[in-house]
Amino acid sequence: MNLSKGFTKLANRVSKAAGRPLTFAVCVGLVLLWAVSGPVFKFSETWQLVINTGTTIVTFLMVFLIQNTQNRDNAALQAKLDELIRVTRAENAFIGIEKLTDHELEAILEECEKNVPELRKIVKAETPERPGKSKAVAAAVRKTVEREAGHAGEPKRPAAKRRAPSRKRA
Repeated sequence: MNLSKGFTKLANRVSKAAGRPLTFAVCVGLVLLWAVSGPVFKFSETWQLVINTGTTIVTFLMVFLIQNTQNRDNAALQAKLDELIRVTRAENAFIGIEKLTDHELEAILEECEKNVPELRKIVKAETPERPGKSKAVAAAVRKTVEREAGHAGEPKRPAAKRRAPSRKRA
């Protein structure tokens, strides 16, 4: 096993364990045990140094493990989104935009916002006070997406066939 795979396995295990209630309870227990032991050690500097050093080391190491886990999760999510963009009628130019500068991303976002004012109006119409608009919203969104995402010369992909709902016999 190479270093990268070993670190990935360790990071996955530690981040999974760190997020569990039992881990939190054990940490609270250790802090309480340390606090209760204060009178025994006469609240000495060494007693204080133990908790300070322990929490500093754990925090320092967890920062790297958590960052590694977030980086991998983000990369996997980005790959999935890129694949969805690639296989749908969405604009393929969006693939890889996460590598652009903040200024470039803001320019793309502004352009996208200019292109869909109708969609915003429709979405705003769907409020908890006015339920039942879901079918109308879905149809309008589909219409807007087809109009905005249609590319010249690109053949239309056939719509996915819907299966009729099965009926249970009594």
